[in-house]
Amino acid sequence: MLRTGEKQELTAVKAVDFGMYFSEEGDDTKVLLPKKEVPIDFKIGDKLELFLYRDSQDRLIATVRNPKIVVNETAVLRVKNVTKIGAFLDWGLEKDLFLPFKEQTTKLFENSEILVGMYVDKSDRLCATMKVYKYLKSDSPYQKDDWVKARVYEISDRFGAYAAVDDKYSALIPTKEMTRDIRLNDVIEARVTGVLEDGRLNLSVRDKAYLMIDKDADYIKYLINSYDGVLPFNDKASPEVIKRECNMSKNEFKRAVGHLLKKGEIVIGEKVIYSKERANK
Repeated sequence: MLRTGEKQELTAVKAVDFGMYFSEEGDDTKVLLPKKEVPIDFKIGDKLELFLYRDSQDRLIATVRNPKIVVNETAVLRVKNVTKIGAFLDWGLEKDLFLPFKEQTTKLFENSEILVGMYVDKSDRLCATMKVYKYLKSDSPYQKDDWVKARVYEISDRFGAYAAVDDKYSALIPTKEMTRDIRLNDVIEARVTGVLEDGRLNLSVRDKAYLMIDKDADYIKYLINSYDGVLPFNDKASPEVIKRECNMSKNEFKRAVGHLLKKGEIVIGEKVIYSKERANK
């Protein structure tokens, strides 16, 4: 059976002026490989690995070229053109890959790069989708505490940021781990905090707490100095204020403040935090 969007090893069964027809053993259905792509001295009965798709006239066609994406997988592709009905992506073949408007999750711009999956629609045509969750793999080689690169493809107020590690493995940055501004299509460095039973990854954009205390403390000192030695809130502030001003959770903020207090570098007031120098004035 000929399968659109996949690479198959097919057998040459008929030569014509404009190319050569191939089919799978035991199947009479044929597909054309254009003459310009037929290898020199290729003969009837020879086998060749081909990729199948539909050309600009909606005919099933074969190619020896390797597209940048195959069906049911993901890849980062460049947007070549944006229209009212959808966008067209560069996937390495003559006919651009269509991304329907209904499969887009954000506004697109020409020459931007986006993560997509590829599927076969009801008309047996190949299409792209930005709704990639079901196309991502869950068999990554990563373990807890590994650092990875992940591309954010969806953000949920309830659950956090959904990301694709190496643009192909399924991962989530839970809301509690989103201690800094994360936007769609950001490519970030993240730490694996856990591997779920189904193989999907949980991530954090921060290192382990004991490794972050000094960094967080240094940042709080920087903020205090930027406020002329008096930070206008302390560790009793709301989590929302702390996250907005410091890009930390309240627990992370309290640990860092406690670290500075223990070192004698700050003084905590009723509603503010003073630098040591300002408190001694």
